[in-house]
Amino acid sequence: MPACCAHDYEKVFGRKTAARDARRFRRRGLRGSGAALAELAGDVEGESVLEVGGGIGAIELALLEAGAERATNVELAASYEEAAAGLVAERNLEGRVERRVADFVADADDIAPHDVVVLHRVVCCYPDIDALVGAAAARTRRRLLLTYPQERAAVRAVVSVMNAVTRMTGSTFQVYVHPVERMAAAADAQGLTLAERRRHGIAWESAAYSRG
Repeated sequence: MPACCAHDYEKVFGRKTAARDARRFRRRGLRGSGAALAELAGDVEGESVLEVGGGIGAIELALLEAGAERATNVELAASYEEAAAGLVAERNLEGRVERRVADFVADADDIAPHDVVVLHRVVCCYPDIDALVGAAAARTRRRLLLTYPQERAAVRAVVSVMNAVTRMTGSTFQVYVHPVERMAAAADAQGLTLAERRRHGIAWESAAYSRG
């Protein structure tokens, strides 16, 4: 996310959102497209997980409890940190989770490769899809997982209305329906191939890209 948009991003994904997400995760666990994306990770025993734009870190926590050894979360909004720290402590996972508040694309050179890289409902919030998916794919040792809006006319129409309303408020935050083929091309350029694709309801789709 370009620096000019970071402030408005944090206004959209603020502390109230973080607290709500944490309460929901405590009560219901990982559900919906998040649970499906974690399933697409496959066997994570002893592996490392990088979650980009992970918010409270629900997916990485689920994967740690499924056998992953360690996790890194790179999140643009600092508003998630307090709620995320509470969840890590409750699950006795201190020392196994590193959280960084940063623009992943801008700081990608400082982030080591991980076995599994997760971007759950993240590509729709970032304007430069080639840079985002390319950087994520370059840091993927085994599997890259993405969830994004379905590339359908109805979804595009809803997003256009949402963005028009947002612009009227003076916010720079926008939602994007990026072409699936561009995501695939960015992953392919880094040596990853499509392993599986799933749709969730009428709005979301997930894809798993594997190396080798």
